[in-house]
Amino acid sequence: MPMHRPAGRLCPPTLTAGFGLLEILAALTLVALLVALAVPGLSRHLERSREASLAADMASIELAIERFQLINNALPASLADVGMDTLEDPWGNGYRYLNLATAAPGQARKDRFLVPLNTDYDLYSMGPDGASQTPLTAAASRDDYIRANDGRFHGWASHY
Repeated sequence: MPMHRPAGRLCPPTLTAGFGLLEILAALTLVALLVALAVPGLSRHLERSREASLAADMASIELAIERFQLINNALPASLADVGMDTLEDPWGNGYRYLNLATAAPGQARKDRFLVPLNTDYDLYSMGPDGASQTPLTAAASRDDYIRANDGRFHGWASHY
């Protein structure tokens, strides 16, 4: 004997609810495409922000050195003398400073012709790899952010 439904009751839902395999694959493909487009832009933005941070830090250190020099009529022996010894670059390394008047021969940073970059002092960040060597032509120095030409150049060693 067939069952009759009481008047006013709805039929139970059918089992067609949910997503199919093709719909899920299409959604995942769309998400992967959006991520692939966003990552290079984010990477470039992070690199530009690191460079801006380096430039600002170097300018602050140079200003502190200049102030010290005006007051004491001499360059500081170290960054500790100007209170900048704890300042770190975006990769967590301390900035490097060398007073060329008191440095031992051969310690100055040099360009590809082995000419010193500065006549007063060297100031640089060792870059993302945290390694550096005296000549800028060394592989470890190519990613350093440097001060050269007595402060007239600030930028990556590979661009100098």
